Amino acid sequence: MGIFSFFSKEYEEDEEELMQEAEAPARRTSVQPESAPSGELFQGMRIDVMTKDGEPLLSGRIVELGEDTLTLGRLPGELSFKTATLGTTVSLSGYDKKLIPICLSATVQESARTSFKLKNLKVESHAENRDTFRLPFAAPVSLYHKEDTHFKNPEECKLVNISTGGCCVQSEYIHMEDEVLRIRVKLEEYAPLNFLGQIVRCVEHAPGQFWYGILFAQLTEQEITALNKTLYNLQMGIKETRVRSEEDRW
Repeated sequence: MGIFSFFSKEYEEDEEELMQEAEAPARRTSVQPESAPSGELFQGMRIDVMTKDGEPLLSGRIVELGEDTLTLGRLPGELSFKTATLGTTVSLSGYDKKLIPICLSATVQESARTSFKLKNLKVESHAENRDTFRLPFAAPVSLYHKEDTHFKNPEECKLVNISTGGCCVQSEYIHMEDEVLRIRVKLEEYAPLNFLGQIVRCVEHAPGQFWYGILFAQLTEQEITALNKTLYNLQMGIKETRVRSEEDRW
C-alpha cells in the first residue's frame, strides 16, 4: 500500500474513533446504569475531561456532586482551567474507589478559570461496547520494529492516552495500518512498560504529525490489574512506593 493511499480520506476519520480503536472489551460483567452511577462518583475524585473529538480539555477533582450534576475544582498544584463553550458536550473519565473505570458524557453548564460545572451526566457508549478506561496522559513513548527485541533503535514519540487495551501515540514517523510494533512507555517514576502492539487506526493529526491507535497484545488478568492500578495511581496523584525493576514483565 502506498503512502498516498495510506493517508487517503478513508483513514481521515474522527480522532475519537482512533482513540476508541486502541481499546479492548472491558473484563467486567457488571452493567452500568443509564445515568451517573450512584455510589461510584465521590467528592475528591479526579476527573479528566475531553472534547468529543478526543482532545484533552482539563483535569480536576469533584468538589460538589448532585443527582445529575457535578462541579470540578482545580487539582493541587494546578493553575487555571481552560474555559469551554456553555452547552458543549464533553467526555468524562475517572476511576472510582474500587478501581472501576467510569466513562461519562455531560454538558458544560458553567465554565470558569477556577471551577467547571457539568450537567446531564450519562454513561458514555462506545462502539462495540468498548468501555475500558482511557487515561489522557502526556509521556514519552518509544516505538521499535517487531524484530528489535533488544530495543536498540527507538523512534521517539509522545503518548496521547493509554488503557489496558492499548494506547494512542503521536509521532512524526510514518507507519502502516496492521503493522506490529514494540512499544515502551515511561509513566513518571514507574519503570518503562513494554508492550507488543498492532496499529489499528491512523490519522494525520497535524501537518507532519500522526496519531496511531495501537492495540496491545492480549494481557493476562494479573497484567491488567497491575496496569489498572498504575493508571489509577497516576490519575489520583499517588506516588509509587515500590518502583518496578525493568526486569519485571508486563
